[in-house]
Amino acid sequence: MGIGKYKYYFRKPRSAIARDVLKWLLIAGSVMIAGQSPRFVPDLVKEFGKWRKKKQKFKNKVFYNTFHRLLRDGSIEISTINHQIHIALTEKGKEKANWCQIDDLKIGQPKKWDKKWRIVIFDISQPQLIKRDAFRGKLQELGFRQLQKSVWLHPFSCRDEIELLRDFFGLGKKDIRLVVAQEIEDDTAFKRAFKVF
Repeated sequence: MGIGKYKYYFRKPRSAIARDVLKWLLIAGSVMIAGQSPRFVPDLVKEFGKWRKKKQKFKNKVFYNTFHRLLRDGSIEISTINHQIHIALTEKGKEKANWCQIDDLKIGQPKKWDKKWRIVIFDISQPQLIKRDAFRGKLQELGFRQLQKSVWLHPFSCRDEIELLRDFFGLGKKDIRLVVAQEIEDDTAFKRAFKVF
């Protein structure tokens, strides 16, 4: 499955720091560090730590090794602009970072169900089989239940998540549609499965 252009849909960076570095650069766009600073690595770690806002600490060496691994595999690039070091994601790095975002997707559960069903209907053509399988797999991960072939169901609001998946896979509203329904006939088994009564 994970071949050619779509291989990053199925491959995840191994370490949490690598995943966070990719997401950091995706959100920031790029990072600038003083080029002549002898404290390049500590300054870079400090900037990363401000964004990460996680209590666990890691050694500068661990970050440095992760950073250089991403540099070696072509996920990030470094250039010098006006005596400052400019760090940004490559196209390969953006694909990996987008995968990390998709991998972290979750549908929030409100305290009280609004009694509306979210129905995702997709019609993804045979030439895009890899996308179709990956999209279906992600729906399952998010807790959707199959109503019929290519028709999946969830009780909670998920418009943002579906839009993000649609963008990620390069698909349009004709390929993936979201329907919000007040009522579905014979939905008792689904209510039981989702524990919404």
